[in-house]
Amino acid sequence: MTPAHLEQPFLYLAPIQGVTDALFRNIFHHHFGGFDAAITPFINPQRHSTGKEKWLADVLPENNPALPIIPQLLNTDALDFIAIADRLQDLGYTHINWNLGCPAPMVAKKKRGSGLLPYPETIVALLEKIVPRLGVELSIKTRLGYQHSREILTLLPLLDAFPLKEIIIHARLGKQLYKGGVDLEGFALCREQSRHALVYNGDIIDSISFKTLTERFPWVHRWMIGRGVLADPFLALSLKGKNVSAQDRLKRLQEFHTDLYQGYSQRLSGPGHLLGRMKQLWLYLIASFPHKQKILKKIKRATTEQLYLHAIDELFHD
Repeated sequence: MTPAHLEQPFLYLAPIQGVTDALFRNIFHHHFGGFDAAITPFINPQRHSTGKEKWLADVLPENNPALPIIPQLLNTDALDFIAIADRLQDLGYTHINWNLGCPAPMVAKKKRGSGLLPYPETIVALLEKIVPRLGVELSIKTRLGYQHSREILTLLPLLDAFPLKEIIIHARLGKQLYKGGVDLEGFALCREQSRHALVYNGDIIDSISFKTLTERFPWVHRWMIGRGVLADPFLALSLKGKNVSAQDRLKRLQEFHTDLYQGYSQRLSGPGHLLGRMKQLWLYLIASFPHKQKILKKIKRATTEQLYLHAIDELFHD
């Protein structure tokens, strides 16, 4: 058996709506790697009689040849949840994830995502209907609560009644969105309230922050990284002990951008959608260019592809 201190961490790529879709995941994995699996951005809730299934495009196996994925559902209607889960099982998936963590106000106000956390009885009632009819494993991605961390401490013991694969916890409240620091003490308390395997998520931004977390939570064996790896695409690799030279980093970043830009150019309709998608990524990725933060303004102000590409050329070559 490999000693614990020599084992490589199991890393999930976090689901980030509007960023980590299938195209991004495939291209990212090709250029950087480091992740063992990805949770997909949630499938928009559908009625179970949907007809055409374009809404499944992001999770179709043929669109995900590179990195193993776990499809994520946001549904709070039991019949619709089961219908989509059955369809995913037909596609060959053996593990799905339920989103109880999305902090977006437009989601939370509908009592979905983290907006459902103040209502543990509703969560339990849904699981009682869903779990007996599932043919796949179920995990949950959640937060410490929506309004306060007592919500997760109330919910976790109730979840012990269900055979969940694992529970992924982002150590923030839903109302925080992504503001403020993570609550490590709140996450630590979760272990005392759950028999399930817990996965840590939140503010893993470099090797130092990860080392601090692994030392504080030696009982955590799986980790999820989102915004940290958008800012530093080499982060997952570095956490597995693989270093990349500065010259190679720049080359791979440029090739990654080129492939992603060309991929979205073919997929998205019109320069507005294309530039919008790329600008969203640069809100994070600019951190990989610490001495060129001013160029982000040019990227954000670009109204044509020509202006955008001129700013990108300046970023990589100035």
